[in-house]
Amino acid sequence: MGKQMTEMLKGTLEGIVLALLASSPAYGYEITARLREQGFADIAEGTVYALLVRLETKSLVDVEKVPSEKGPPRKVYTLNAAGREYLDEFWKTWSFLAQRLSSLHQEGN
Repeated sequence: MGKQMTEMLKGTLEGIVLALLASSPAYGYEITARLREQGFADIAEGTVYALLVRLETKSLVDVEKVPSEKGPPRKVYTLNAAGREYLDEFWKTWSFLAQRLSSLHQEGN
């Protein structure tokens, strides 16, 4: 992944992960796998786990420990009401930015 992509992802990864959780609850490795399925192949698991801790600290997700067939219980993350509000605001901001960038791109061509 190029440096520009890495920098842009830093500002949007919270919203991307919340969007994944909006479709269904998931645990850390599962979220990483879903990101990779969406084309974010270079995102490290450590990045996702650190992000999940931040989302939990900000009270944007609920966490439930569920037994695992192997090893310790898994922390399953679910989008809560505050997370849904945050995600709604993220999409509004994203739409605004995408429209402005598209206009600038068209003007430059």
